Amino acid sequence: MQLRPVLLAIGIMTILLGAAMIPCALMDMADNRPEAYVFAVSSFGTIFIGTCLWVLARGGDQRTGQREAFLLTVMAWVFLPAMASIPFLASGMSITDAVFECISGMTTTGSTVLTGLDDLPRGLLLWRAILQWIGGIGIIVAAIAILPQLRVGGMQLFQLESSDISGKFLPRITDIAAYLGFTYLLISSLCALLYFLAGMSWFDAVTHAMTTMSAGGYSTHDASFGYFNETPAAWIAAPFMMFAGLPFALLAMLVLQGRPMPLLKDPQPRFYFGLAAVLTLIVTVYYETVIDTEGAGTILGNLKICLFNVVSVMTGTGYASAPYDTWGQPMLALFLCITFLGGCAGSAAGGLKMFRLEITAKALVAYSHKMTMPHRRTPVRYGGRTLDEETLQSVMVFLFLFISTFMIAAALLSLCGLGAMEAISASATSVSNVGPGLGPIIGPSGTFQTLPDAAKWICAIAMLLGRLEFISVFVVLTRRFWQG
Repeated sequence: MQLRPVLLAIGIMTILLGAAMIPCALMDMADNRPEAYVFAVSSFGTIFIGTCLWVLARGGDQRTGQREAFLLTVMAWVFLPAMASIPFLASGMSITDAVFECISGMTTTGSTVLTGLDDLPRGLLLWRAILQWIGGIGIIVAAIAILPQLRVGGMQLFQLESSDISGKFLPRITDIAAYLGFTYLLISSLCALLYFLAGMSWFDAVTHAMTTMSAGGYSTHDASFGYFNETPAAWIAAPFMMFAGLPFALLAMLVLQGRPMPLLKDPQPRFYFGLAAVLTLIVTVYYETVIDTEGAGTILGNLKICLFNVVSVMTGTGYASAPYDTWGQPMLALFLCITFLGGCAGSAAGGLKMFRLEITAKALVAYSHKMTMPHRRTPVRYGGRTLDEETLQSVMVFLFLFISTFMIAAALLSLCGLGAMEAISASATSVSNVGPGLGPIIGPSGTFQTLPDAAKWICAIAMLLGRLEFISVFVVLTRRFWQG
């Protein structure tokens, strides 16, 4: 195994992470906050560590293969959050809380241990938004360029053409990252502009655009998006959250090349939008007939509340504009199910992903046909082509690991003293990278601050496993990976 190219890539990413701390230092300096030195020192230290890695790793054999790609994928999502936690540690947070906040940020989960957000330094709030924005583009690049090559979780369905791993892996990722990064920046800028025009301050507009397009959900206010309920911002957020859950490579073709057909022909967006519409309709009808029985709100206002919260949970963004966990048991059960769904493959959204849900449903139908008619050949087709056994197996392995991780994490959280609802929803929201759970403690109106440290570490590990699509981590942990 060639470790030099892995360390070189980690070093470069660490340097860039340190450079991303500079705007936060400038923000606190502009506000005359004494915390400005925290980001200045943290930036210098992070850049220094990244430079040391870069110097040590440069030269030698830089060829990369599949094992190096596995290792780079896992190391990046473990090492970078650790480095990103330095400003939080310097601000007085415990190691557990600082690492939890950074893992939650960079995996775009959005669970938080912080309270009193309205009074925190703007540099720290900006750093949380930057972490999610960086994590969002990192997730998109990994889902489009790395995971398909590693044949993880059925992602080989979306393998790019002319992607030769041997000797071209990292340069290819660099090209893809530049192409996607410009689209990501362009759509994020448009989102920020519309937020500003809707009545947000420029700071709120920029930070919320970052956390919207990354499907992250960090806010600058304790009330989350409920702070802006008197503005039309929710009508802007809903479509942009949906954009964050679309296949980004196809979205880039639409934005940069004016080619809508690849997006329109892909089966994922149709299923994605259709499912979101059905769920929104169900929640809106329930809200109209059960919650708003006195007609306190207009139909359009109630639709805005239901659409926003359904899309937020489904895409894993995790904003909250209303306490939907108080709408009764049917909504608790429905929102728990929505937590698992996610967006499309190749997007910033977490969860199971649309293509896996559709493939699983078709595989079950094919299996039932085979049980009743053993000699009948019933191939599973998706996107106009027949799926091979390797792809089906990869999807089923992913589902098994997803469900197993969710159940184990829920059981461990219950041993930490959490109630049944909190343990189940905390596990679900962590594995699916959504953010808020259900219940009075970690619900849309609460935080993870009061959880025991052990529970926070369990949630943080579950976030990483969910974001890395499980299989990558388990492969790296095997003895054969290091012996081959």
